[in-house]
Amino acid sequence: MAQIRNIAIIAHVDHGKTTLIDNMLQQSGTFRENQDVEKRIMDCNDLERERGITILAKCTSMNYGDIKYNIIDTPGHEDFGGEVERVLSMVDGAILLVDASEGSMPQTKFVLSKALSIGLKPIVVINKVDRSDSRIDEVLDEVFDLFCSLDATEEQLDFPILYAVGRDGWASEENEIGKDLKPLFSIIKDHVSEPNVDKLAPFSMLASILTSDPYVGRILIGKVYSGSAKVGDSVKSLDLNGNIIENTKLTKLFGFKGIERIPIEVAEAGDIVAISGVEKTSVAYTICNNTIKIPIQSTPIDPPTMAITISVNNSPLAGLEGSKVTSRIILDRLQKEAESNITITLKISDNGENFEIGGRGELQLGVLIENMRREGFEMSVSRPRVLFIDDEFGKKLEPIEEVVIDVDETHSGIVIEKLSLRKAELKEMKPSSGGKIRLIFHVPSRGLIGYQNEFRNDTRGTGTINRIFHSYQEYKGEIISRRSGALISNSNGETVAYALWNLEDRGDLFVTPKIKIYEGMIIGEHNRDNDLEVNPVKGKQLTNMRASGTDESIKLTPYRAFTLEETLSYIKDDELIEVTPKNIRLRKAILCPHERKKASRK
Repeated sequence: MAQIRNIAIIAHVDHGKTTLIDNMLQQSGTFRENQDVEKRIMDCNDLERERGITILAKCTSMNYGDIKYNIIDTPGHEDFGGEVERVLSMVDGAILLVDASEGSMPQTKFVLSKALSIGLKPIVVINKVDRSDSRIDEVLDEVFDLFCSLDATEEQLDFPILYAVGRDGWASEENEIGKDLKPLFSIIKDHVSEPNVDKLAPFSMLASILTSDPYVGRILIGKVYSGSAKVGDSVKSLDLNGNIIENTKLTKLFGFKGIERIPIEVAEAGDIVAISGVEKTSVAYTICNNTIKIPIQSTPIDPPTMAITISVNNSPLAGLEGSKVTSRIILDRLQKEAESNITITLKISDNGENFEIGGRGELQLGVLIENMRREGFEMSVSRPRVLFIDDEFGKKLEPIEEVVIDVDETHSGIVIEKLSLRKAELKEMKPSSGGKIRLIFHVPSRGLIGYQNEFRNDTRGTGTINRIFHSYQEYKGEIISRRSGALISNSNGETVAYALWNLEDRGDLFVTPKIKIYEGMIIGEHNRDNDLEVNPVKGKQLTNMRASGTDESIKLTPYRAFTLEETLSYIKDDELIEVTPKNIRLRKAILCPHERKKASRK
């Protein structure tokens, strides 16, 4: 068997991990020279391609020289950090990719801390060195300071450095234009050790990724820690406490070539493989020979910090657009998600109709809902709420996030003012690339709910905001959410242009003419702080009097559209999002105005 190097590529979102892997696959000869290959081939999920981010960790394999390289492409967004945490147990080294202009960012800190804590010795690659605003020396200093702040050992601090342009497919040991990625393959071979495994011991592997195949069924991907196994071998699975989950036989074994799974006869120690035949085993469990009694220890996963409640869609328009509408079908889907994604938690209410989903942030929860929506589900979704914990003295603690903001100097004042209202503490203020100012805050997670839109408006779309979980701290006190009220429909029917035109003075509208609406649906934002019930279906009164001139055509102000994540952060506690395959609607939790008034008095 060829020598193996197992390595993860870790970085902040959009620093070029997936593009670099594309070129590694090309230059290793995994694809033919004339083969038509899509860009960012590792981002195979529709949402990943649309948003330009990696959501799911994926494994690829290539041969270069006499070495087999198993490479894990990891997400760069903090909301999907659980994907990073669980796959690091499969690798023996890491490439830390840092943008030559943006430098060290929150997610860089998060993934690096996880890699250093388990003893990995990262290779630092400064990517996009051809950018006009690159600041290579400063970025290297930032990276070194980051290693020091994370208590890296002397061995970890002595990291090798490469300069690269992943898009153009070259890397160099000196800060000069290179020819290809040969220096990267060489440095991985020399710097990353072979897997430390026992080839003669009984078979054991740790499941790190759960996926499925329409023909094979459930597939678990992980690293073989000891021994070897063949198709048909009897194995058992152990949970984290060593309890036996199931006894079964391996029905299929797969290796990787490029991004494809290929059938193999034997899974050998040190390799990353996929297996099928296990029906009850999940991520972080050990699949092993029947003689083994102690499970492989997996990296602990940070707990969820935010939760939403999902329930059956009970609006007047329920069941018209989706095919999966019952609580049983919704629960089955959520249970599958919680099984394959260990950063997601699921709690079922006493009546079995409401399901609380815990996750890392609005983006992770929004991606789950968006995937379900595309699968044909209809549901109602509550406003996200932060999960508090109690310390040993019974004091309430809340999650605090480190927020890094790059803005033009003219916008820094309004950003500081708005975040201070959300109980933020300004920790650092310094120059950044492109003539911007970098602001570093510590903010309660609940203070960031709904801030993304406000930030975009305040900075005219020119600012960037990145966040990462920092710590649990004492509860900071009440934070006022959205200050404006809602325009609420008091009628069922179709919206009329004339009625909407008359409502424009009352605030911003979320709907266009000829849209089906119902009583209790939110059709706009009131320009005052109270809710206002309006009639958007009222037409113009007709008379038999001839007008002196032609009626002017009605011109409406463009309506305000929301993405799913934006609606999650926009709604208040007494409001819900109605999610269907075709529409995202905002509504009051209690549709009847009289019932709402009764509830408000309680």
